[in-house]
Amino acid sequence: ARKRNSKETAAALEKLLPKRCQVLGLVTPGIVVTPMGSSSNQPQEIEEGEAGFALLFPKIDGVKIHTFHFSKDLKNRVFDESKFAEAGLKNNPDLRVVLLFGYNSWKSGATRFLHQIVNPLNEKSIILAGGQVESFTSLTSENSNAQPGDACGVVGLAFSGPQIQSATVLLDQDVADERTAEAAMQRLKAANIPEHNTIGFMFACVGRGYRHYKTKRNMEADAFRKFFPNVPLFGFFGHGEIGCDRIVTGNFVLRECNDIKDDLLHGYTTVMTLIHLGSAK
Repeated sequence: ARKRNSKETAAALEKLLPKRCQVLGLVTPGIVVTPMGSSSNQPQEIEEGEAGFALLFPKIDGVKIHTFHFSKDLKNRVFDESKFAEAGLKNNPDLRVVLLFGYNSWKSGATRFLHQIVNPLNEKSIILAGGQVESFTSLTSENSNAQPGDACGVVGLAFSGPQIQSATVLLDQDVADERTAEAAMQRLKAANIPEHNTIGFMFACVGRGYRHYKTKRNMEADAFRKFFPNVPLFGFFGHGEIGCDRIVTGNFVLRECNDIKDDLLHGYTTVMTLIHLGSAK
């Protein structure tokens, strides 16, 4: 993927997949993956070498999952919020979860642009999670007009549907041993998200992993598996994290830990997210 441009990669992927698939591919410094075979397989944090995974979502009654892409307009400092509506991120009462990923975050204006995307979404009762990646390699080819090298931007997935439930926790810099990592997973467990038809996502800083935990590998993935023995975990190590503690109450209304809106952009942290896609018939 690194050797091809995004249109070539998108076209190659689309040949392998059913025609109606929407494709979103990311390049990151490391990945978190649960090997195929069983959702209870041990998730792995892979921080070295070349690796990758693909996660395919089936069509689920009552659930809509779609991709979006906002690239920074070099001529206009103000983001056109009408683009939110086009992407299903506005005037959508069934919107529940948004996973979003910034790319080319080192470019001038990238952080400000990310704030322009995140801040309006932070005002809604939805779960937000994600991180900063090196680049995106593919977004369905017909929509890949802007090349990643030309600008900075944000890509992501929006999950809509009344049956979707979700929660996130933030492991901050002080979480640096097995005990504190497991305490964060206990907070996530306390959200009481149904674990059948549920996927876990882990978005961690490239500065965490075995370096952060004094050479002990797979610490956070192992802590997740201890509390969620049958939920597959996927994600990556990136250059900045998006998310916060957002736990649902019994009637599945979001409860924030602070009276003010939470800060969603972090460094040297890990964001753990559960997304429940409803009960299978």
